[in-house]
Amino acid sequence: MGRVVLVTGVARQLGGRFVRRVLREPDVDRVIGVDAVPPEHHLGGADFVQADIRQPTIGKLLAEYDVDTVVHMDINGTPLGSRGSRTSVKETNVIGTMQLLGACQKAPRVARLVVKSSTSGYGAAPRDPAVFSETTQPKSLPSGGFAKDVIEVEGYVRGFARRRPDVAVCVLRFANVLGPCADSPLAEYFALPVLPTIIGFDPRLQFVHEDDAIEVLRIGAGEPRRGTLNSGTFNIAGDGVLLLSQAARRLGRPTLPLLSPTVTWLSSVLRAAGITDFSPEQIRLLTHGRVVDTTQMRETLGFQPKHSTAAAFADYVRSRGPGLLPPEALARTVDRLAAALPARAAGQN
Repeated sequence: MGRVVLVTGVARQLGGRFVRRVLREPDVDRVIGVDAVPPEHHLGGADFVQADIRQPTIGKLLAEYDVDTVVHMDINGTPLGSRGSRTSVKETNVIGTMQLLGACQKAPRVARLVVKSSTSGYGAAPRDPAVFSETTQPKSLPSGGFAKDVIEVEGYVRGFARRRPDVAVCVLRFANVLGPCADSPLAEYFALPVLPTIIGFDPRLQFVHEDDAIEVLRIGAGEPRRGTLNSGTFNIAGDGVLLLSQAARRLGRPTLPLLSPTVTWLSSVLRAAGITDFSPEQIRLLTHGRVVDTTQMRETLGFQPKHSTAAAFADYVRSRGPGLLPPEALARTVDRLAAALPARAAGQN
């Protein structure tokens, strides 16, 4: 008998991709994808069950399919497409996780739990350390939004791990996931024709390529290799950092530096218009930035990302096409101006 894997949140692109990837694992016999809405993408040979993890029915699925591995990916900062609201997202994140963990606790066959968490739980504040490790406590706890959801979710996961010490629990704290299929709030921000920024701040940012996200989830859900340990809490990010100003130049997007109150007002307008979910926590990230240490990811989990932060962002840029100020065109213009100035000066002499 091979493993039976249940994956939540499969209606999103990342969840669907992970399902198709884990199906190819030689020791996996069956994959069950769960979401409250049917996915618009195919799930390969996986079984799809339309179910809301906020409801107790999730426990029946674990028993019915004899699940031994659970990969919880239904923890997100925004609704899927135009469905739902911030309230429904919070309920899915927090109450849905509580229901899922309660079901796992009662399922004797469950031996491994992987949770897709986020570095958002560290927050973003002016007194933050330069680099967060997995044990660093934030200077200022997030008071709301997705970041607070992450803190609550991880608290429930720690409680589950104490009650079921026989289950290997792996919590993956992802930096912002980017790539051609990325549908995160930060990806929507970078897709704006002009990027609002906060005057006087140029934050450091980290990204994870979506291909690397799929691979590290696969490692977390699999049997540990020799010399590695697939349980614990791990920061997941590509090597290096990018300043927001560097990201804007590589995108070819002009920036619009604004005072913080003006950015807050603009974010409300963008949310009301349905253009992007420019949340207060995202404003804090674009003010103070956030960088995490990934030593444990490499040394304990045994994962080495194929894409650096810069490479992940470059792949995202290629998928979006040139902005209003394409870097190559801007460089050619600057070169022509630089060449023309000496010639003009010589003519005047």
